[in-house]
Amino acid sequence: MPEAILIVDDEKDIRLTLGGILADEGYLISQASSGTEALERLEDAAPGMVLLDLWMCGYEQGFEVLAKIRDEYPQVPVVVISGHGNIETAIKAVNEGAYDFLEKPLSADKLLIAVQRALSFRKLKTENLILKNKSKPNFMVGSSPVMKALMRTIKMVAPTPASVLISGENGVGKELAARTIHELSQRADRPMIELNCAAIPEELVESELFGHEKGAFTGADRRRQGRFDMANHSTLFLDEIADMSLKTQSKILRIIQEQKFERVGGTKTIAVDARIICASNKNLEREIAAGRFRADLYYRLNVVPLAVPPLRERREDIPELAVKFLNDCLSANNLGPKTLDPSFLESLQNRPWPGNVRELKNTIERLAITTSSTIIDSDPTQESFFSIDLENDGESEIENGAASDRENDLSPQELTSSDFGLNREDQSEFITLPYRQAKAEFERRYFSWHLKAHGYNVTQTAEAVGLDRTNLHKKLKALGYKNWSGGCH
Repeated sequence: MPEAILIVDDEKDIRLTLGGILADEGYLISQASSGTEALERLEDAAPGMVLLDLWMCGYEQGFEVLAKIRDEYPQVPVVVISGHGNIETAIKAVNEGAYDFLEKPLSADKLLIAVQRALSFRKLKTENLILKNKSKPNFMVGSSPVMKALMRTIKMVAPTPASVLISGENGVGKELAARTIHELSQRADRPMIELNCAAIPEELVESELFGHEKGAFTGADRRRQGRFDMANHSTLFLDEIADMSLKTQSKILRIIQEQKFERVGGTKTIAVDARIICASNKNLEREIAAGRFRADLYYRLNVVPLAVPPLRERREDIPELAVKFLNDCLSANNLGPKTLDPSFLESLQNRPWPGNVRELKNTIERLAITTSSTIIDSDPTQESFFSIDLENDGESEIENGAASDRENDLSPQELTSSDFGLNREDQSEFITLPYRQAKAEFERRYFSWHLKAHGYNVTQTAEAVGLDRTNLHKKLKALGYKNWSGGCH
């Protein structure tokens, strides 16, 4: 498709002359006789580039139009033309955002070269932007109140250089929160540098962080950059910061305070400007009380605290997350279109998700790959967890919805951990079971405990465990409770 060029000049003859030259080269030409008309045409449809006369109706008006195009249409290159050109005007025009400057009278050759270069520049910028967007991580997904509040805080802190300490359980998306902060920051033009402190042996942590000089230790056959080096003018994300030794913590503190460091085995001081974002699944205040984390480092890092909520506290986000994970998986693996059945999405919201968002993502990806139907309406592996025959298990059978007098007399306060099967002897036996059998055994004990606690009242039990009454009936039947519908509340 031909490129569109907007010619802005208050002299009609010049507009017609320039338009004729460019039209002969196959460009689509539009014209404006004033700055106001030019901005109106830009609002209708942004062209590939603009040829702008600085002196139409006054020197200042041309620069005002240039500034508005620069601010409101940064993707559109502007080539300034002027009959009163000098070095100072050209320099000012380029500094104000012009791609190039041409002096009148214009030669056809110079005009065409300037236009071709400006359009090539625009194309290159567009391609770079597309590549950059493709390489960006997905921002945090969720419309729940807690996620909206989290994103508001992220958007406020991201443009600043403030250190951020992210807390949350495993799998909630702490790394994604860090990436979102980085991508919304003024350092987004450089890659975020990461280090999982829990994954690096203690003897190698300092080398990973600060780099080393040749000969610093056995095997150091060359100089190596550390993560602080790599993160200069960018962001350094330290995941599981609580797993660092106290010795390394003290060095991290010094770097944050002084903005400089030395490589392992080196004496040269290296200045660094790195924004620090840390994350931990541990309670750092408890770690400080236990003597495992430095209080002074904690206060340095905890400038802006962010708590990423577990999935159980944002269940309304599960359908949105599940659909996103499904589409991402289908696209990444070149799979055909598939959808999630609405009732299945509802059932996903009732699961406990101890592995949080990571567990949900893995589950959806597994179903996307293994489900042959175009509609995913069940999770076969989840159903198999309830396949153990418990009909001969006297403890779990409840005939006609009634229980023994002793069971009905039990109050929640009288139920102990042994009623739930959590004493030390049971724990040892429980852990040695195969995963699916352990899962089924946990489900049986879990519902038995809650049923006893609520006097075998199905409605109250359903409310307590976060299931609707119909789903609880289905689970109880799957677990082997006989004739449950006969006498339940």
